Amino acid sequence: MIEVNTKNLLKEIPEQNCFGEKITLVAAVKLQSVENINRAIAAGIEVIGDNHVQEFKDKYDQIVGKVKRHFIGHLQTNKVKYLIGKCDLYHSVDRLSLAEEISKRSAKAGVEANALIQVNIGNEESKGGFDLDELDAAYATIKAMPALKIKGLMAMLPYIDDEVELRRLATLMRKKFDELKAVDKDFEYLSMGMSGDWRLCVECGSNMIRVGTTIFGQRNY
Repeated sequence: MIEVNTKNLLKEIPEQNCFGEKITLVAAVKLQSVENINRAIAAGIEVIGDNHVQEFKDKYDQIVGKVKRHFIGHLQTNKVKYLIGKCDLYHSVDRLSLAEEISKRSAKAGVEANALIQVNIGNEESKGGFDLDELDAAYATIKAMPALKIKGLMAMLPYIDDEVELRRLATLMRKKFDELKAVDKDFEYLSMGMSGDWRLCVECGSNMIRVGTTIFGQRNY
């Protein structure tokens, strides 16, 4: 089933979004077995995203194939040390203290980290990230940190049954992404869209989506 789900999803995802950018699929592998992850990779997955540092560590050497490793979950500063030099892209830089820790640890290890700034586009108390009106200042501060390259923005749309509002928020994210991309040659990714809303997000300009349930089925918590 994983193989069929993966191949069907890869066929459904457009090669490019409306801005002519390649769409990158990140398979969200939270709570998935090594066997299931490797099955998805064999079926065509090229990027996997972890939510928990312990899972990332435990499975790191058991993942087969040339697959990129992203960290897409909330990241505690005291666990950054376990990811340095192993994580290709941090999606959820949601506060300055986390950016500082990634920068410090990367510089000490002699590596450069790639990261996305997380935006709380729906102003939700339950989610981390910078409010839209805080983003410019946060970007300027993080941009100046050594050994840390900002590659774009990440957002999660609210879980609401209002397509008009979701499109408005997704379009706002794309507008902000374009503003920063115009002045920063490193800007490449707008990570927005999951199993339930990736189609809408791609239509609004997302070029990176994080999908788990569509590939692996409902998680068994």
